Amino acid sequence: MDHSAHNKLISFIWSIADDCLRDVYVRGKYRDVILPMVVLRRLDTLLEPTKKAVLDEVKFQVDEMEATELDDEPLISESGYVFYNTSKWTLKSLFNTATNNQQILLANVEEYLNGFSGNVKEIIACFELQNQVKKMATSDVLLDVLEKFVSPNINLTPFDIKDPDGNTLPALTNLGMGYVFEELIRKFNEDNNEEAGEHFTPREVIELMTHLVFDPIEKDLPLTLTVYDPACGSGGMLTETQNFIYEKYPAENATRDIYLYGKEVSPETYAICKSDMMIKGNNPENIKVGSTLSTNEFSANKFDFMLSNPPYGKSWSGEQKYIKDGKDVIDPRFIIELTDYWGNKSSVDATPRSSDGQLLFLMEMVSKMKATDVSPLGSRIASVHNGSSLFTGDAGSGESNIRRYIIENDMLDAIVQLPNNLFYNTGITTYIWLLNNNKPQNRQGKVQLIDASLLFKKLRKNLGDKNCEFTPEHIVEITQTYLESASVERKLTVVNDPTGIASKVFNNDDFGYYKVNIERPDRRSAQFKDELIAPLRFDKTLREPMEYLFAEYGDKVYQADFFTANDKAKEKEIITWCEDNDINLNAKAKAKLLSTDTWQNGKLLVELANKLAETITKEYNDYNLFKADVEARFKDVSADVLADIKANKRKAFYTTVVNAMSWYDENAEKVIKKVVKFKQDKLDELLHHLGCEASDLADFGYYSTGTKNEFTTYEANSDLRDAESVPLTYLEDKVDKNGAQDNCEIHQYYLDEVQPHVVEAWINLDSTKTGYEISFNKYFYQHKPLRSMDEVATDIINLEQKAEGLIADILGVELAKVQGE
Repeated sequence: MDHSAHNKLISFIWSIADDCLRDVYVRGKYRDVILPMVVLRRLDTLLEPTKKAVLDEVKFQVDEMEATELDDEPLISESGYVFYNTSKWTLKSLFNTATNNQQILLANVEEYLNGFSGNVKEIIACFELQNQVKKMATSDVLLDVLEKFVSPNINLTPFDIKDPDGNTLPALTNLGMGYVFEELIRKFNEDNNEEAGEHFTPREVIELMTHLVFDPIEKDLPLTLTVYDPACGSGGMLTETQNFIYEKYPAENATRDIYLYGKEVSPETYAICKSDMMIKGNNPENIKVGSTLSTNEFSANKFDFMLSNPPYGKSWSGEQKYIKDGKDVIDPRFIIELTDYWGNKSSVDATPRSSDGQLLFLMEMVSKMKATDVSPLGSRIASVHNGSSLFTGDAGSGESNIRRYIIENDMLDAIVQLPNNLFYNTGITTYIWLLNNNKPQNRQGKVQLIDASLLFKKLRKNLGDKNCEFTPEHIVEITQTYLESASVERKLTVVNDPTGIASKVFNNDDFGYYKVNIERPDRRSAQFKDELIAPLRFDKTLREPMEYLFAEYGDKVYQADFFTANDKAKEKEIITWCEDNDINLNAKAKAKLLSTDTWQNGKLLVELANKLAETITKEYNDYNLFKADVEARFKDVSADVLADIKANKRKAFYTTVVNAMSWYDENAEKVIKKVVKFKQDKLDELLHHLGCEASDLADFGYYSTGTKNEFTTYEANSDLRDAESVPLTYLEDKVDKNGAQDNCEIHQYYLDEVQPHVVEAWINLDSTKTGYEISFNKYFYQHKPLRSMDEVATDIINLEQKAEGLIADILGVELAKVQGE
């Protein structure tokens, strides 16, 4: 179908809404009628040629076979499709026999809809078409809508027809019908200020994805294969893939069977996809409706090929209860096995933050890859993502774990950066991820990054956010660059602007890094001061509302019945005050605030601190001495002040008071955590764990006291903590001769980058986590030299001259004359 015929058809269908529905539906609801009617009319045109044969079969089964229920198989055989209609009506006959009696017309239409096979009835139910038909009949527009859809001026049939003027209206192929569906969806979404093209991936992007997936194995393509899309929308990715294989790789002297599978969360879009599958002769039962993330619909299936454009930047919090129980992941699709820094394997979380679920769709596809011992080809995946999948999430996070799992298991084959504004619903940068669990030898252990962001052709008119497209030549260039798996340097124009395509090939571990905490010692001064003692009266998490209540009621808050006697009144007062001061209290915090125990504990802390302050008066610049002096006095004081508190709970009061009376002081002494003395075997075990010599122990926070095998460790100050990212490739050797993890990258990085600047810092090796991220900007950034001063000065002078000429023209005088005066 050519562009002009396509545009004419879209315009005609689009006009139906304004001509017939304007006074019945608000503009945003036009789609509720137009989309299902397009589907219905298409199915109707396909069944028209075999209508008599189907009715004859119905008559035979009822009259001759005396069947109480119709047998599907003969009816499907007679219709020529996987669906049929057993009513006497077609849309044309409904219109041609209609009168002004809307109730009769409504009854006939309902009889027609009820005559469809069960699979079409499901589509009708998803569209809620029965309700729309009743509404149109009640509003006297049902006949008008029927007239439009059976008009001889449009052709929704798969055959060439003549219009009333004798002009040929070209046949609407199944592929053309798919274009009509998705163009209407795009226009309706755009008109409603929704995500324009939410279900629509540009056809040139799908073509590029299919080339990247299938071209490398064109000679090994099996005769029977499966294709899956976990976010299939209206089915464009699936059917275009099928068309691509049939067209590009026809099987010689054999029949190739392609089975399409998909799932879609929107009932309306699912209905379009399923009807499209019916129209094109595919099995509609392989298309499921519902959330892919909530339910593992195809849990028993593994697929040869998977292509998808899942939603990105979309929350999956609604599905979270099906995937996680609290912090524990309960869906095996999103649990993976990784090793920690020392090589210990464990099952870890592979779920991203709840605000963006795109990587969950990728893991859904990964979980359905065929093992190479089952299928020699394994499985190949092409999935579209935005930039967050490349780098969002720190080491140890769900996002990073997903990237790490895919890369360390050598499944990530390539990533292609696409131009901005290539999609209808977003102008942001997008990427095609290519996964393969059976890489050829020359690609094993490697990942190719292709930057095609500058490879595009501008559109004359924007389509939503889409203002550019790939040409066939661009697709060939990108595909060839991928197949060659080689580095390509980007070209520069005469003015040093980058242009064209760029490619780089990396080793898997080039994207990995160790995230390790670099600690610094806590240095604290301490003294019992009134301004430090007073805040002990209030719980840290409830300080503001407690200060307010204490200021209002004073010591009354310590009375046993103060809150319980007037719970509702106090609760209402507190809630009102909190709301006025932008403070949110959950049920647990509210109960704690209204608890007499909370207030009594605060009072005891103040009394305890004041009692200790009577004999410990000086300021300490050594927190270790301060703690020792407080501890020496605490037993006697606590026996008096904390007499009603059990001995085993008094330690918490001691810790709270001691910590509250200190503050960070860079000139104070270091706070000692403990002094440890190792037996030789334990010291050897520590050295093996840290991967260092005894002389290096201070770099890991163990400082020799001078006594053999005795070391001091210090408390770390969390405010001074730094997290360093150390590339996995900082040094190449990672395993020592004994097979233990060697920390040479981290230690050498510390010696090179940290110790020269912060002498007293140390490595917290136990905090080490492994992460992976991919940065296209870092790998493909090309510095553009600044222009010379002469060039800039010349441009300024030229601009000034142009400005002077314009001013003269505006004033209507000669510039020379003005300058002379």
